[in-house]
Amino acid sequence: MIEIKQYNLDDAEKWNEFVTISKQGTFLFNRNYMDYHADRFADCSFVVTEKGRIAATLPANRKGDTLYSHQGLTYGGLLTTERMTAEKVCNIFSELNILLKEMGIKQVVYKDIPWIYHRIPAEEDLYALTNICHAQLVSRDISSSFSLHDVRKFTESRRSGIRKAARNGILVSESQDLAAFWNILNNNLTAKYDARPVHSLAELQLLMGRFPKEIKLYMATTTDGEPLGGTLIYETLNVVHTQYISASPNGKAMGALDLLFDYIINKVYKGRNGYFDFGKSTESGGTVLNQQLIHQKEGFGGRGVCYDTYEWKI
Repeated sequence: MIEIKQYNLDDAEKWNEFVTISKQGTFLFNRNYMDYHADRFADCSFVVTEKGRIAATLPANRKGDTLYSHQGLTYGGLLTTERMTAEKVCNIFSELNILLKEMGIKQVVYKDIPWIYHRIPAEEDLYALTNICHAQLVSRDISSSFSLHDVRKFTESRRSGIRKAARNGILVSESQDLAAFWNILNNNLTAKYDARPVHSLAELQLLMGRFPKEIKLYMATTTDGEPLGGTLIYETLNVVHTQYISASPNGKAMGALDLLFDYIINKVYKGRNGYFDFGKSTESGGTVLNQQLIHQKEGFGGRGVCYDTYEWKI
């Protein structure tokens, strides 16, 4: 028999242990990552137990009468182990909906975990969403990914950029200079969208300090040290994900990002297990495709992986 309760701070250690053995967990679900923005998102996560042991977890936050899984993360969704069955997942959502109704929750917004993050197949939740919760797909973003065991030849436009960067003597290396990268990122977002990065510089420094093996920065610079651009990488068991990518005007003119990704893909990550994921190329809840951005990612061999969001009424 399953039991569902709200997460509390006393569960943190066992929660984190469960994330590491789950079929689809990543360090984004570690409480040391999730809770960095606890002041902005009212945690309303759930722990599912069976015979006294954790059988599943649901990272979530509450805003008014809506439960989100999760507003502060790229993806949310139910975490399970390989022992979890489709029938049990259906039961979990049936019981969860009863509990949510008692709590005054009227709707749920659920960002499922894309399949590239799954250690083994783990889409039982998608079946339960449509057949138990009668959920509707409300938004679909598209990312660009490829297998690191099958790195494809770059397009001529990307190879041309690599040659240009090489002629300009651009250097690429792992870096700790988050401030230089964040300034480039912030300047670009301000100029184009009058916006700022989702993470502040202080937050990125905090998270990189907590997860130095998982969060890595690669930078392209001139020979005299001028920062031209970079990417912040999130490494998980199955996916190397570019959380942020940005280049200065000089970097764009000199082909800095082309050389940067040639180095990262072919020198650092090629041949390892899993996928390289460039992240979303959509705006306005997936309704607007940034054609220039996705064209660039496809030039490195990336092809479509969807990030979906579902919604249902309680």
